[in-house]
Amino acid sequence: MNFFKKNFKNILFFVAIAVMLIPQTRQPIQVLLHKAIAWVKPVSINETKLTNIPHYNWKLSDENNVPLNFGDTKGKVVLINFWATWCPPCIAEMPSMQALYNDYQDKVVFLFVTNDWYSEINPFLKKHNYTFKVYRPTLGYPEYFDINTIPRTFLIDKKGNIIIDEDNAANWNSEKIRNTIDVLLK
Repeated sequence: MNFFKKNFKNILFFVAIAVMLIPQTRQPIQVLLHKAIAWVKPVSINETKLTNIPHYNWKLSDENNVPLNFGDTKGKVVLINFWATWCPPCIAEMPSMQALYNDYQDKVVFLFVTNDWYSEINPFLKKHNYTFKVYRPTLGYPEYFDINTIPRTFLIDKKGNIIIDEDNAANWNSEKIRNTIDVLLK
């Protein structure tokens, strides 16, 4: 009994390491950690120095190969989320993205963009009951969306200014985000 009392922290540490090394438990634990971080860390809103999208020359397609011309979003509020089905921080923020999508899908253009194949995307969406549409780039990314980390999310106003450029998991269903979108929609 004294052995466990004296070594409780060490035992707990080794159990935590073992759980992280077991492939079946690694991703759920990472997702849980990223969810906790996303709820604590606020998204920064670009209020002073706005970056404007220089052009809208970008083509995407959905699972039925129906093209989407990014130029068609010009003059609208757009939320673009770059993600992947295997990415723990992406998975962590998806419930908040779905909640935001549920309330704003008729007012905001949501572009969920990934390089994953639909054979991976569709089971993921079905498993989690996500209803948003997912797109793949047809020829690559414009330089202003040439990202090197995911998740990465951009909120763009009607004038083409990037209001939010977030490169970590975040709570997209927060009051701060909703207030920002409401102001952009006026």
